[in-house]
Amino acid sequence: MTAAPRPLPAARLTLRHTTVGDPLARPLLDELTHEYRTRYEKPVDLSLEYPAEEFAPPGGAFLLLLADGSPVAGGAYRRYDARTAEFKRIWTHSAHRRRGLARRVLDALERDAAARGYTRAYLTTGPRQPEAKGLYLAAGYRPLFDLSAAPESIGPLPFEKHLESPRP
Repeated sequence: MTAAPRPLPAARLTLRHTTVGDPLARPLLDELTHEYRTRYEKPVDLSLEYPAEEFAPPGGAFLLLLADGSPVAGGAYRRYDARTAEFKRIWTHSAHRRRGLARRVLDALERDAAARGYTRAYLTTGPRQPEAKGLYLAAGYRPLFDLSAAPESIGPLPFEKHLESPRP
């Protein structure tokens, strides 16, 4: 039986605004690619999905959550429309799951997008990712699909959330 992972002390965690091309991001993106290939049994190349500059200011951002300088989770957003940020690639490294790290990244993405003037977050997750679906529901995202339908019958599962404007 595998022991439960030890919690990471909050003081050891730092958030870094960076780019998709940052070498620190590579292990997370490689593992995410592997996960997609395994769950969906088809080739995936995240580098071809969207140009890297879409996840850069002023319209987007790419964030890494670091523990003692090593990446443990990350996420990004890009401009979807004038008021909507589309969240992408929210991911926790498999060695660091079940510690609330994806929720920290999601909260940071929401704050960052709201500070840039976005009033709505939009995202999709795959039908074979129940952990992500649970995270978004727990974080107050509204499903834009019938929750009673079989996820595989829907395809990508869309969600949205109103973003609170930052307080001065």
